[in-house]
Amino acid sequence: MNEQQAIDRAEQIIGEAVDGMSPRPTLERMGNAPVGACIARDDHGHDDRVQVTLIYKLTGVPGAQAQNLVRQARDAWLKKGYTYNTSGEVDWDGAFPTVYMRTEPDDFWMDAVTGVVDRAKGEGIASLKVTSPCFLPPGKASAGSAADPAAFQTPEPDSPAARRALGHSSRIYDVLGVGPAPTQAGEGLRTVREEALTAVHHTWSTVPLAGDDERARAVARVEAYFRGAGWKVRRLPSPEGAPALVAGHPEEHTVAQVAPSPTGALRVAVTTHFDGPASAEA
Repeated sequence: MNEQQAIDRAEQIIGEAVDGMSPRPTLERMGNAPVGACIARDDHGHDDRVQVTLIYKLTGVPGAQAQNLVRQARDAWLKKGYTYNTSGEVDWDGAFPTVYMRTEPDDFWMDAVTGVVDRAKGEGIASLKVTSPCFLPPGKASAGSAADPAAFQTPEPDSPAARRALGHSSRIYDVLGVGPAPTQAGEGLRTVREEALTAVHHTWSTVPLAGDDERARAVARVEAYFRGAGWKVRRLPSPEGAPALVAGHPEEHTVAQVAPSPTGALRVAVTTHFDGPASAEA
């Protein structure tokens, strides 16, 4: 799969959800860059893969129809033979009722979500999101190939970039409220050099959590922290039930990821440019 094929398939899945909707909404594309880095791998390996994420807000219909549109998207996808990522049970009385689904056999992940605007009037907004599997961009080696050993070096722990990465990791640790697991292979602090970019990367894992609900609550705490601190936050579907988070700092060249692992743990990764500002020093 290449980028255009991923975008075309994602658009097709969006169309399948919307084509039969009544009332028919207008699709408003959210975001300008559908291609981003593949979310953190569970084997801690170096990975050049990317993935496509398309998000559309459904507009031009009464706000009271928001939940109905999400239900219609779910029904249309089920008719196509797509399946739930979770049990299929949705708390329609919650603030953000969301349906998580995936395609078979090509494994695109999608969700339909409604958010409450006016609870007294039963009005809200609805959106659809589709995320492709990870794929390699042109000219990159295979995902399993070894990186140049010089690309991964341990940075000086008192360098501004290292302090910045560790400072953000420390804040995420405090907000999660979950103990760290012993350091695994590939985790820790390192400098990554790829072409003209030099970045400091810090990764670690929590101890395994008891279940999806506990992981979801921990992820929600981090999401609330990110949003309160002004980070740009994106949720991504995860095969482990709880969503994954990707957040970008509004001023630094820093990206943080929090992703559920099949072991029950949460994986945290913070990446910051080597020459970025030092505002997040621990």
